Amino acid sequence: MSYPQQGAQQPYQQQYQGQQPHQGQQAPVHAQQHAPAAAGGGYNMKRRNPVGVWLGLPIITFGIYPLVWFYKTHAELFAYDRRTGDAATNALLSVIFGGITLGIWPLIVFVKMGDRIAQAQRAAGLQPSCSGGMGFLLGIFGFGMLYYQLQLNKVVDRYGDVAPGQQVSLAA
Repeated sequence: MSYPQQGAQQPYQQQYQGQQPHQGQQAPVHAQQHAPAAAGGGYNMKRRNPVGVWLGLPIITFGIYPLVWFYKTHAELFAYDRRTGDAATNALLSVIFGGITLGIWPLIVFVKMGDRIAQAQRAAGLQPSCSGGMGFLLGIFGFGMLYYQLQLNKVVDRYGDVAPGQQVSLAA
């Protein structure tokens, strides 16, 4: 692919040079289009022991591991399917500073995580079985991380023995 010389105009610029859209009109359709997001592939996630994530590591780390898990799973979901959007830092900050909104925003982010996992299940070619509402209800009783990790492991198991961080193809 060759790039135009500096100062050279693109073909669509040459065609519409001097035809600036007037106020209230839109630019030509072909000038507005963007390339669609590629659904071709992403990077496999890490398979974690659900009981270790839910009970073992939070006890050992005095409650710090759930924050680490929350960040890592959001980052892995983004690396797996870029269409989900990169929400890892925002998700972590919403949990850390959630007291400002009286804990409402962290709950919203926790529910949205279920939707992101369901989207990853669709991208893996699986029937989506993860529900943000179920994650919320189980989270009230302390089983939310266990549920979400079990659902994430379904996506990882779909690819068999592919190591974490290796490229995998997306079905949808």
